[in-house]
Amino acid sequence: MELKDTVELMQSSDYKERFKAEYQQTKIRYNGLHKMLIKWDAGKLEFTPTCPKSLLMEQKRYMGEYLRVLEIRAVMEGIELE
Repeated sequence: MELKDTVELMQSSDYKERFKAEYQQTKIRYNGLHKMLIKWDAGKLEFTPTCPKSLLMEQKRYMGEYLRVLEIRAVMEGIELE
């Protein structure tokens, strides 16, 4: 799935559909950042980042926590994410 695939859900009048889109978008971004950091660690990154690795790792940590909160809320509200 790509970000463009979440547009329809994001525009829904149903908050559960928008919630799913928000979760999917965050997960896509989280996975992209994770892959970038793995490449960086392996010395295979195709570009030089303009910010420190520590900041990107902090961002990834917070994104992971946000995903966890969304997953808990989804269970509580009966929203099927997958």
